[in-house]
Amino acid sequence: MEVYDVRKLFPHIEDDIIYFNHASVGPLSKKVIETIDNYILQRSRRKINNYDDFLEISERAKDRLSKMLNCTPDRIAWTDNVSNGISNMVQGIEWNEGDRIIISDNEFPANVYPFLNLKMYGVEVDIVKSNNGIITIEDFKKLITNKTKLISVSLVQFLSGYKINLKEFGNLCREHNIIFCVDAIQGAGIVKINVIDSNVDFLISGSHKWLMSLQGASFFYISEKLQNRIKQKNVGWLSVKNAWDFLNYDLTLLDTAERYQSGTPNAMGIFALESSLEMFQDFGYERVASNVISNTEYFFNKLIDIGLNPFLNGVDSTNLAGTVSIKHDKSKRFLVKLESKKIFTAMREGILRISPHFYNTEDEIDFVIEELKRLV
Repeated sequence: MEVYDVRKLFPHIEDDIIYFNHASVGPLSKKVIETIDNYILQRSRRKINNYDDFLEISERAKDRLSKMLNCTPDRIAWTDNVSNGISNMVQGIEWNEGDRIIISDNEFPANVYPFLNLKMYGVEVDIVKSNNGIITIEDFKKLITNKTKLISVSLVQFLSGYKINLKEFGNLCREHNIIFCVDAIQGAGIVKINVIDSNVDFLISGSHKWLMSLQGASFFYISEKLQNRIKQKNVGWLSVKNAWDFLNYDLTLLDTAERYQSGTPNAMGIFALESSLEMFQDFGYERVASNVISNTEYFFNKLIDIGLNPFLNGVDSTNLAGTVSIKHDKSKRFLVKLESKKIFTAMREGILRISPHFYNTEDEIDFVIEELKRLV
């Protein structure tokens, strides 16, 4: 597949919409729409009980995710959203009064509140202060004590777009025997990820942003090492080995990450995600990542040319990942005027956030730059 092939898959492009808001909600492709339509048709007329088909699609989707994350499919489980996925994980860890967790001050709340909630057990949360949207591993090192039990960080920060060095953080956690938790919702699909090589214990993502699928269909990776440390609090009929032996109530949990899928998952969301992942895999994750970085750097340079100074200006390309953010006293005006031209971005905390994907083009970026130039 080439970029022009991918662009033919998106209806919004036919409507002359320039969509630069993938960090919020990604658009659905024709492939995903067709999959959803077929699912609804099947469930309503053709094969109403399509559970066998769902199992096949679920397995195929996990196989595609395992290639994206560089792990085995049995280490991946479905959940409904990042907040619940993180909450269920941390509630299973045995906490002692005085244990500490380190997060940063510019995390999305889904990667904050599950940890603040642990204060009921006497757990303390240390918060690293960011600098203009940048967090450094040195700042995390300063807060590590012999009581630090977990570090949680976003692969890509939702406000600034800063991408951490995953392996560097993973090595730090391994060195200090600290659980390493990663919120990858702003990086999954557009950033090269190797959870094994990076010593990640837990990584979670939704599918409705950069992966361009439906809300309510999230997934996570959990290492076998962390799984063995967790005393699972939430279980259901699909958590056990003999789930289909209904009246034999044997609470022997599955050995795989599927033990955390306690009941029926979002089947339609998983069908849709599998279809979207097929497009990513056909295009190639390396090429996706390369295009995203190229578009990001091009946007940065063009913004600077018209006198706008984006966050992360001058940051190495290895720390970029698709999000271009501008703090300006006219940010709100920029947003409204761009939308009137069918250019979609987002506002977060007074910051104009622009998030082009791999299929967006330099021509689209140039058009947006010309519109912004008139407003500066």
